[in-house]
Amino acid sequence: MKNRIRVERAELNITQADLAERIQVSRQTINAMESNKYVPSTILALKIAKLFNKPVEQIFFLEEGD
Repeated sequence: MKNRIRVERAELNITQADLAERIQVSRQTINAMESNKYVPSTILALKIAKLFNKPVEQIFFLEEGD
């Protein structure tokens, strides 16, 4: 699963650490999601979408084969 976390974060001008603090995860978790090494839980994906004020489908999307 791909995501637009890095792009959305840049648009808000916040760091990985800022985002991590706001959704109560570690900065390493944000880094792993941005690197597509970690797929977030539904709850975490919804928290991220809410923070960016966008539907979850605009942040996360399936790749072919998912």
